[in-house]
Amino acid sequence: MRIGELAQRAGTTTRALRYYEQLGLLPARRSGNGYRAYGEDDLRLLEQIRTLQDFGFGLEETRPFVECLQAGHPAGDSCPASLEVYRRKLAELDGCIARLQEVRAQVAEQFERAEQARDELAAGAAAEVPRCELAIEWEGR
Repeated sequence: MRIGELAQRAGTTTRALRYYEQLGLLPARRSGNGYRAYGEDDLRLLEQIRTLQDFGFGLEETRPFVECLQAGHPAGDSCPASLEVYRRKLAELDGCIARLQEVRAQVAEQFERAEQARDELAAGAAAEVPRCELAIEWEGR
């Protein structure tokens, strides 16, 4: 298949495919007439790259998966280098989750303080004695 068809089937652009080719992620094969030629394996490779990118992997992080697919592994993630990228990404995500949990706890604490301050202000305002009636009595003397 030619580059336009591959781009359409992969849900990307021909520009992105050329960029992947430039990075060495997509093999650059040419047909007899000089056009880029791709097969179903290239489509599977692009689907792997796109899925990993959807998960937050950078293009360079996809390289071990691409190489694993090109080596003949059906899923592209069973090679040692791919597994190592998974490990690093999981550690990165765990760090992000921990930081988000810290921020959430701080926001929840601030929220509780703000609610308490609001309730104290409301209770103080309700406890005040209206001075209007006293002022009217005093003026009447």
